[in-house]
Amino acid sequence: DLVYDLKGSRRNRLTLGAAPVFMDDNYLLRFNQEPFYVRKYSKSVLLQAAISDTDFLCQQTVMDYSLLVGVDESKDELIVGIIDYIRTFTWDKKLEMMGKWNINMIGSSIDNTNKMPTVVFPDVYRKRFLDALIRYFLEMPDRWTGFSNRPEIV
Repeated sequence: DLVYDLKGSRRNRLTLGAAPVFMDDNYLLRFNQEPFYVRKYSKSVLLQAAISDTDFLCQQTVMDYSLLVGVDESKDELIVGIIDYIRTFTWDKKLEMMGKWNINMIGSSIDNTNKMPTVVFPDVYRKRFLDALIRYFLEMPDRWTGFSNRPEIV
């Protein structure tokens, strides 16, 4: 069984070696090789719940939450829930974001990366988080659905 803490960010989101909880880059590495498909209805329920929950969190200026994903490989099941939702976007987080943004801009021109800082405004955090969920959970193909249907985030 595996446990992932997913934020939708690619900056410093790789755990090396054996760990009790893995992160976004570990999830992507694993499931690029061995995808874990979900049924269309399951993905729809997950995304609608995430859209609703993150809308509420965004209205409360909360950011830095994660989707905890447990993978029960013996049952081929995912267990999911939003965690770490107590951090609001206060003046110290704004200051941290500006500092990391400036450092990131200098670093990206040197090493050619373009990774957004992990600390961002709550609405930007929400969009990044939801976009990642859409990409991370692959819909099981069937004969009734196409591959180009992506839900719209409001």
